[in-house]
Amino acid sequence: MTGHQEVTYTVDFGAGRQSRRANQTFSEREMPDYEGADRGIPRIARLLALAIRLEGLVRDETIRDYAELARLGRVTRARMTQIMKLLDLAPDIQEQILLLPLIQGLNERKLRPIVSRIDWDEQRRMFQKITGRCPEPGTRLDSCNG
Repeated sequence: MTGHQEVTYTVDFGAGRQSRRANQTFSEREMPDYEGADRGIPRIARLLALAIRLEGLVRDETIRDYAELARLGRVTRARMTQIMKLLDLAPDIQEQILLLPLIQGLNERKLRPIVSRIDWDEQRRMFQKITGRCPEPGTRLDSCNG
């Protein structure tokens, strides 16, 4: 290799930051590829998957605690708690949220009263009321087995 090769690097020092002006015109621009990939996945499913992943990091002691997660994620401790409370849902409800198509109108805020219940059968009844779906065939929920 005796030839001369030239390498050019482009560095964007504003990565991750957009001015107000850029934010206002963002909808007019083409959406970046990495954002389009999540379009088919409901936000609540992404939040639940995030909670599962973050719990694993805390359990493996990669991250010390939820407070550190909140700092790293640049959210309040209260918001981190809201996200992590999704793990208190009955496993079959979690499965529906993660695997089934979008449940219209289902979001984290609507799940908060359900998450606050300890009894999974009660969670299932409440989940059915807001979604119109039974969590999973074979559950002990009387109104679903009917």
